[in-house]
Amino acid sequence: MKLSNVKLAALGFLLSPLLGLATGCAPEGPAEKAGKSVDQAVENAKDAVNPPGPVEKAGREVDKAVNP
Repeated sequence: MKLSNVKLAALGFLLSPLLGLATGCAPEGPAEKAGKSVDQAVENAKDAVNPPGPVEKAGREVDKAVNP
């Protein structure tokens, strides 16, 4: 039994997120680690000048939990 073009396109559309998940799991390279360090240093400097409030602190904790 042959799949029609519409069924084949629908199958590709439904399976494409799996490909995205597989490619999104690559280990961090040295540039990404350095970039995260720079981001953290900038955030710490900004916090020294203008301390975050409780809502911003809670949001950061949620971000850390969701994006380790």
